[in-house]
This record gives sequence, structure tokens and C-alpha cells, in this order.
Amino acid sequence: MWHRDFDPRGWDAVIIPGGFSYGDWLRAGAIAARTEAVERIADCIDRGIPVLGICNGFQILVEAGLLPGALLPNESGRFVCRWVKLVARDPRGPWLKLVEDGQVLTMPVAHAEGRYVAADPRGIEGAPRIHYLDGWNPNGSEMNIAGVGSRNGEVLGLMPHPERAVDRVLCPRGFEPSGRIIFESLASSLREGW
Repeated sequence: MWHRDFDPRGWDAVIIPGGFSYGDWLRAGAIAARTEAVERIADCIDRGIPVLGICNGFQILVEAGLLPGALLPNESGRFVCRWVKLVARDPRGPWLKLVEDGQVLTMPVAHAEGRYVAADPRGIEGAPRIHYLDGWNPNGSEMNIAGVGSRNGEVLGLMPHPERAVDRVLCPRGFEPSGRIIFESLASSLREGW
């Protein structure tokens, strides 16, 4: 969709993909978060339409106040592009319906501003979360956070790229294509009338 033609009536879900919105000038996602398109995404959330923000999409959701916390530059000060191992905690909602608590997932990351911080880290307890496994945190995120959702899981933000981990041919040796479960979860939820 193009932002000037944004009309979500009849949509089943919204995915905000990765990419450098507005060149990431100012801060990653900061300018995009103040656009009419994001206002309409907020309306989608109010109507119960599932929303997934991937990488820059996650940054936009956080900058818009639709998910808690902030995403800062990586501790290393460098762009990171590699595969990581993750673990799901308190999965729920349409994006994580088929994911089990404690399930290990593998996906790639590709970002320079992915270090998650929260004013009150306890505020995300009980919400669906994806954590980097110990030793796999590529950016210095607090509590190893790689992704966080709204309390009911309708809105989910992820720094890792599930769309790049849907087929074995896309995965390096030793990694499984775990991203597929995110999209299979949504499909299952929609079939059941989410």
C-alpha cells in the first residue's frame, strides 16, 4: 500500500515492514510515527485488527506510543546483520498463537538502532515478549528484549525479521526457519475468526 491510498477497511491484518522510513533521519521511525498512515494504523488497533511491526516497523510502533519502550542505537555503535536465537515468553494473540512458552526460534536481525529499553521494565511483564537467548543479544537490549507485544498480543513488534526465516533455503546451517510460525499463527487466528 502507498500511504496516500491507505484504506484498511476490509483488511484482516497490518504488517509494517522493515526499511529506513524517511531515511531514519532524526531517529529510526520517529518521522513515520507522526504520519497520517500511522494514525490510521492506530485506528486499526482500536478496531482489533492485528498489527505486526518488523524492525523499522517496530521502531515506528514504539515511536508512535503504540507499544511501550524505546529503541536506541546498538551498544556497539554498528549496524548488525546476523542470525540470532530467541525464546518466546507469555506468547498470546494472533501473531504468536502457535508459539509455545519457552519455544526457541531463530531469525536474522539487520539494524543499527535495535537496543530496546523501557522506562519501567516491569511494565512489559505479562505482555507477550520475544527475548534473545543468553549470548545472542546483538544490540545490548535490556532484559534481552527482541520483541514485545500489547497485553492481548494483537500488536507485536519484533527487531528480528520473521519474513526472512520462512524457508530452509533462506537459513544458514544450524538454524531453522522459525519465522514461518508467526505467519502461520496469524492465518490460524484469522481462520478461527480473530
